[in-house]
Amino acid sequence: MPLSDDSFGFEEEKAGQNLAVLAEALYLINLLLLPGITFLLLAGLWFKYKDSSPLLARQHLKQTTFVSLVGGLLIVTFSGLILGLGGLNWEWTWVTLILYFTCIHSTLVLFGMYALIKAMNGQIWRFPLIGPALPRSTGKNDQN
Repeated sequence: MPLSDDSFGFEEEKAGQNLAVLAEALYLINLLLLPGITFLLLAGLWFKYKDSSPLLARQHLKQTTFVSLVGGLLIVTFSGLILGLGGLNWEWTWVTLILYFTCIHSTLVLFGMYALIKAMNGQIWRFPLIGPALPRSTGKNDQN
């Protein structure tokens, strides 16, 4: 049987699973490979499918878009604060800045990988602390 254009090479177990996987993959590509460009693609997907996609896809799209914005804001704000307070010439400024950036960025990547695994399994998941709230209509099996 020939594959359709929107199947990504496998059949969905749950409605919206392919779009959820795409959203999480774009989130990781945004963090690791092509920042900015893939965020625009992700935001475009969110605006296109935020009202019409199944719950699984909608939650992953919402999460990846929101966490990309919050994560970017955290990195830019605190990096600017560290640079502003420490100055460009103090070596501890750079130690602190690199340590902060590495820890925050690595955490976002790690959670993004976990969210991708959840999307591939057709499950909803929420980023700790900065993730948007899960909809109340989901069952416990969807959140695990």
